[in-house]
Amino acid sequence: MCSAHSHSTHSQIHSQPLSRSPVWQALQAQAAEMKGRSLKALFAADPQRAERFSLELPEFLLDYSKNQLDQDIFVNLLRLAEAADLAQWRGDFFAGKSINATEGRPVLHPALRGGLAEDVEIDGVSVTAQVEAELERLKEFVVLLHNGALTGYRGKRITDVVNLGVGGSHLGPQTTIEALRAHRKGDVAVHFVSNVDGTQLTDVLAGLDADSTLFIVSSKTFTTSETMTNAGSGLKWLQQAMPEADPQALLQQHFVAVTSSPDKAQQFGVLPERTFRFWDWVGGRFSLWSSIGLPIAIACGFDNFRALLDGAASMDKHFREAPLDANAPVIMALLSVWYCTFMGYPAHAVLPYEQALHMLPSYLQQADMESNGKSTTRAGVEVDYATGPLIWGQTGINGQHAFYQYLHQSPEVVPADFIGSVTPGHDLDGHHEILLANMFAQSQALMNGVDAESVSRELAAKGLSQEEIKRLTPFKVHRGGKPSNTILLKELDPRSLGALIALYEHKIFVQGVILQIFSFDQWGVELGKGLASKLEPKLASGDLADEDGSTAQLIEYYRRINGTVTSTESPVVEVAEPAGEQA
Repeated sequence: MCSAHSHSTHSQIHSQPLSRSPVWQALQAQAAEMKGRSLKALFAADPQRAERFSLELPEFLLDYSKNQLDQDIFVNLLRLAEAADLAQWRGDFFAGKSINATEGRPVLHPALRGGLAEDVEIDGVSVTAQVEAELERLKEFVVLLHNGALTGYRGKRITDVVNLGVGGSHLGPQTTIEALRAHRKGDVAVHFVSNVDGTQLTDVLAGLDADSTLFIVSSKTFTTSETMTNAGSGLKWLQQAMPEADPQALLQQHFVAVTSSPDKAQQFGVLPERTFRFWDWVGGRFSLWSSIGLPIAIACGFDNFRALLDGAASMDKHFREAPLDANAPVIMALLSVWYCTFMGYPAHAVLPYEQALHMLPSYLQQADMESNGKSTTRAGVEVDYATGPLIWGQTGINGQHAFYQYLHQSPEVVPADFIGSVTPGHDLDGHHEILLANMFAQSQALMNGVDAESVSRELAAKGLSQEEIKRLTPFKVHRGGKPSNTILLKELDPRSLGALIALYEHKIFVQGVILQIFSFDQWGVELGKGLASKLEPKLASGDLADEDGSTAQLIEYYRRINGTVTSTESPVVEVAEPAGEQA
């Protein structure tokens, strides 16, 4: 058992930037050369390429052979990881060192699923013991809920649960529940409200019976404005349905809290026995494995929730122990850095060929972009290279009829992850074969493209004249050379989903280490929150003296159309002078 250190021990924080290293310079030169090479030629030159650049794990096959990569580049990327001291950072991560240095915290989400090599103590308390105790409390609550033992104020059995949360408190659980649609258990329905736009809450509550509805308020600090506003409106909805009830009784019967600030939850009115805890060493976007995953356990059963954790723990073990050249998160991270930082491709597409994974692009968008969307190195200086890519995408079949035209024929190159499974989550004949054929074909088409000679032969075979062939050929040419990974799950089940999500979590961590940035803070999110809290009262007061001209105009328009300002004449607004470069 080891104790977490209070601050990072890495001398690299103040060392020579990695971007000045010889291996970085070598990769820049290789990137310029690789842009002139064809993926088809790479396969032709190496008959064993697919096998060489693939990795089979218990839950899936990772095929990364369709990438702008050769063995020399791969070796240099591995050298880059070594130069970044990845092995030391990985060790400190799992040992509970405070690698989130700007907030002075360890980053220990693997502890939530039993993924540590050995237990860690924080302030003299075993992390594993705390986690297991909280999981046992979750299990007991889920069993009571499924058995019908939990009732509302008037004694009706709880049949619907509404999760109120935003960011990781919403995306992680909802993505997982959607992905495990074929593994639902029990008859308690789970609903999600994340937006402070009252339309979403109104729509969700419209179909529910207040007597049998339970709210889960998921907020790390229990002060998140959007979540607490929705919680207050949820309480008012209950009061309207049960006017005879004391508000405190409704809070005790119809509310559950998931938070790292249990005292604030209890001040709000939630009972201690219905307050589930997670810790400040759990980042919101990595929190689905904690009590934040209560909706998952409700919708899918606690056994399936545990299998999800076990799958993630298996990926933790792989990431900890596998050599870098056969380590799936490391390989995927190196490819991401290769494309975004060296090849100059600023975006990355996530393309699931599984309807159940339709929320995965959104989930990974938050996990990746909130982590690595940074412009300051660990030394506190501005980066001189591109960091994390723009993550986007949607289910593959829908994407084929939307933005794949851009992927295929735009001059831009967008590396992509194709994700599918061997075993379908349904019993309809013929569907899955069509789905997988499309997935394989699209990655093949992006790689190979179609040259002018092939297009000309195809048009000639259709009987077109030489004049028509000459006219049409340029429009039908696909340059190809568009790179992709393919992740083929054996089956989309709780264990494989846990491994898949943990794969991307560790990929994001490795990217940050190599880019020499801190991946586990999100000060950009905090900036917007702070400004919003200052502007909110001005929508009512109209005190715009300190605002820029655009913001003042927008607030004034809102007040005029909303009826806050009754005069037809706009009041005089004194606009502050620009404050230089400060945010």
